[in-house]
Amino acid sequence: MGMVYADILLINAGDETLSKHNVIGEEEIRKMTVNMLVDTGAYMMCITETVREYLGLPFIDKRRIVLGDGNVKEFDVAGHINVKFGNRNAVCNALVLPDSNESILGAIPLEELDVIIHPQRQELIVNPEHPDGAVLRL
Repeated sequence: MGMVYADILLINAGDETLSKHNVIGEEEIRKMTVNMLVDTGAYMMCITETVREYLGLPFIDKRRIVLGDGNVKEFDVAGHINVKFGNRNAVCNALVLPDSNESILGAIPLEELDVIIHPQRQELIVNPEHPDGAVLRL
C-alpha cells in the first residue's frame, strides 16, 4: 500500500472557546485545511511551524521522541487543536516539526476520530461500522 493523504480541518480550539464566550467573533476563529500524511506508525499528530504560526497555537510542552532511525530528539508541542474529518472531531496537541513541510496525522487522533484507511482505495474514511459518529474504546 502506498502513502495515504487526507484533507484535515485544523482549528485553534482556544479561539473556539473565546468565540463561545463572545470574546471574539466566529469569523475570527483561526482554521485551515491541511493535506496530511496519514501515518498509523506515528504516535502523535505532527504539524509544520507554518501551520502552528497560521493557527496561532502556543507552545505548551516539550517531548522527547524516538525517531525511526532510533535517535532521540526533543520537539515542541503546540495545542490545543480541534481536528475535523467528515462527521468526526477530536481535540489534541501536536508535535511541531520545525524543518518539515509535511504534517502527519498519527495514531492518537486517528483512534479518537474513529477513522480507518481503506486499503483498496488508499484513502482515509470514517469507520463504516460507526457511520453516524465516532465510537471510542474505553
